Amino acid sequence: MYRYLIRPLLFLIDPEKVHHISFTAIKWLSKLGFSRIFRKIYLLEDSRLEREVFGLKFKNPVGLAAGFDKNALLYNELSNFGFGFVEIGTLTPRPQSGNPKKRLFRLKTDQAIINRMGFNNEGVETAVERLRKEHKVLIGGNIGKNKLTPNEKATEDYIICFRALFPHVDYFVVNVSSPNTPGLRELQEKAPLTALLKALKEENTSLSREKKTKERPVLLKIAPDLSDEQLLDIIDIVRDTATDGVIATNTTISRQGLMSDADLVKEAGGLSGKPLRSRSTEVISFLHEKSGGSFPIIGVGGIHSAEDALEKLKAGASLIQLWTGFVYEGPALVKRINKAIISETN
Repeated sequence: MYRYLIRPLLFLIDPEKVHHISFTAIKWLSKLGFSRIFRKIYLLEDSRLEREVFGLKFKNPVGLAAGFDKNALLYNELSNFGFGFVEIGTLTPRPQSGNPKKRLFRLKTDQAIINRMGFNNEGVETAVERLRKEHKVLIGGNIGKNKLTPNEKATEDYIICFRALFPHVDYFVVNVSSPNTPGLRELQEKAPLTALLKALKEENTSLSREKKTKERPVLLKIAPDLSDEQLLDIIDIVRDTATDGVIATNTTISRQGLMSDADLVKEAGGLSGKPLRSRSTEVISFLHEKSGGSFPIIGVGGIHSAEDALEKLKAGASLIQLWTGFVYEGPALVKRINKAIISETN
């Protein structure tokens, strides 16, 4: 029903407006008691789906990627669509409006999206207030720096977010790979990235002692546009800084092979969706093979079917995340993937 009735109607409206409309609809339908209906339709619970990764137990390996629920508005409600975990953010210390609109574009021919949102969010403290309620699902906190913060002071921004979110999330994601904040990807270079991750490791240890709790797993989200040499550097950095895992990958700045209207293709921003599937899987496979499987990988990028998800898992991903595929295929995709995973274990 989603693909043939709901999606065509939604796709008549500006994509950023649709996002807000969808959130409003999910919020009110949930308040009216539809949560049980959503769970009955979309949630699949089976012990064969359970995964223990970086010390956390996931009910299933299919998560919702960062960028969908930036401000921690509906993480519990979204979990009713069958997700095993939900990643909020990217959050920054101070609220920021992001880049000028229009900044979100559908490439329907390619089943892709270009976004140049620019870390638009209400600030970490606002998210913290919303995270104080009970969590029905594992929550990841994706953190970044404010646009006006120079790179030499970026670590301070990440630490502010880390401290604020520490009591309220199950794991962290360090986002240095968005193409939509000027200069951010420079933090992926070996020296600044090592320094940033070491500083967060020290903060993690300090907070765990102070609050008498376990350290939070810290993951690094990387771009798909890195060279093999840079990916080898990532492996070294992850080992040297005792980082718990990698999310591969963020959006791409490549436009290779796109068939959509030329005016859309030339829009600036990060590309997600089907065109990213192959490169994302290549990065997962490379990291898994070259590291000897020494750290977990969350695979994201171009997952529009159960087959796409299994491809990522077979390439070496321990968990996967959806975003653009969720927009194009609807919530039934989560259940289809989980059913396929169960079938693979039989």
